[in-house]
Amino acid sequence: MRALTWQGTQDVRVETVDDPEIVNPRDAIIRVTSTAICGSDLHLYDGVIPAMTPGDILGHEFMGEVVETGSASTLQKGQRVVVPFPISCGSCFHCRITQYSACENSNPVEKQDMSEKLYGYPMAGIFGYSHMTGGYSGGQAEYVRVPFSDVGPIVVPDHLEDDQVLFLSDILPTGWMAAENAEIGPDDTVAVWGCGPVGLFAIQSALVMGAAEVIAIDHYPHRLELAKKLGAKTINFRTTDVREALMEMSGGIGVDAVIDAVGMEAHGFAIDNILDVAKQKVGIGADRASALKQAILAVRPGGRVSMPGVYGGMTDKFPLGALMEKGLQLRTGQTHVHRYLADLLAKIEDGTIDTTFLISHRLPLEEAPRGYKNFKEEQDSWTKVVLKPGMAASSGSGSKAIGGSEPRSIAASTLSLVQNSARPAPRW
Repeated sequence: MRALTWQGTQDVRVETVDDPEIVNPRDAIIRVTSTAICGSDLHLYDGVIPAMTPGDILGHEFMGEVVETGSASTLQKGQRVVVPFPISCGSCFHCRITQYSACENSNPVEKQDMSEKLYGYPMAGIFGYSHMTGGYSGGQAEYVRVPFSDVGPIVVPDHLEDDQVLFLSDILPTGWMAAENAEIGPDDTVAVWGCGPVGLFAIQSALVMGAAEVIAIDHYPHRLELAKKLGAKTINFRTTDVREALMEMSGGIGVDAVIDAVGMEAHGFAIDNILDVAKQKVGIGADRASALKQAILAVRPGGRVSMPGVYGGMTDKFPLGALMEKGLQLRTGQTHVHRYLADLLAKIEDGTIDTTFLISHRLPLEEAPRGYKNFKEEQDSWTKVVLKPGMAASSGSGSKAIGGSEPRSIAASTLSLVQNSARPAPRW
């Protein structure tokens, strides 16, 4: 089969690799119909996540058709499923209390030492995201093996197109959990750092949850425009003093909750961020946490800090005193995707949430390296890239999204159906 492989820093290639096979009775094989490039994939692309090996298959946002099942799988051939990015067994202590991204059994024992030394406990398994998380092959491929298929994948109805449900795999539940972790109330003002995919879904989720006002902070004009069309007020951090603007916009009280949807590769001109950029480039491994630091200083005393942005190591000059002296709550973590799937699928079906506005480009899987390069270097216009295995290679300079690429009103009652590709027969 064809699959996107990691070969080194900013070096990804589509290669022919072995087809996946059933290994355990609870496995299933999925023929991938849509897969997306995630912002956290860029951390792998940039070489800031350790334990990658040349040839590793990337991708943790994917969906497709079931083509083969193990004897203990509850899936059936021909079903369309979206697969959560964390791999969860469903029966360990953490899975039983719906903390699925902390699963104790999905990361193989021989892989656990790497993350246990860093974090005190081993990480759960994640598709296509380094050997610290199990070394599982990812979904930016024609086919993928899904372990614990009786627990993870959600079957989606045929009347919903891939574009409407693909982001249930990661970024929509991540944005929702980010807003949930902010404990949003009806009178709250919420500030969101980062208008990438997770930030935009956090904004949308906060408004659905009833926030009185959401303020989006970024420096890319198109992303800020997308946030504005969702219903947020906006701040361009390159032209505006963020803390001063937030105080003015909140009547001098400060915002009630903040969400860091940026993570370890934050941009910024502050001297500490410039130093962190330098250290990250020479391999010292410091996370660039300027967005999180700014959020902690900006939130009002007694406020809430939600951190869906990905961090992997250590950070310098962390405002621990501000966190304590202001009496702040900080909640974070990899998303417990399984916990939210049924509710979010219902919200997509009834029109409460629209995810299709985010997609700027659809590319054949064969053009994935170009998708990575542009998603990194042209972040204002390449807001989200969906890869389509089997799609013919484009002859022009870019494959743009079909139909509209702007958000609907939160109250929109219908969703656009933006793709209608026939599904070929499975090879199995």
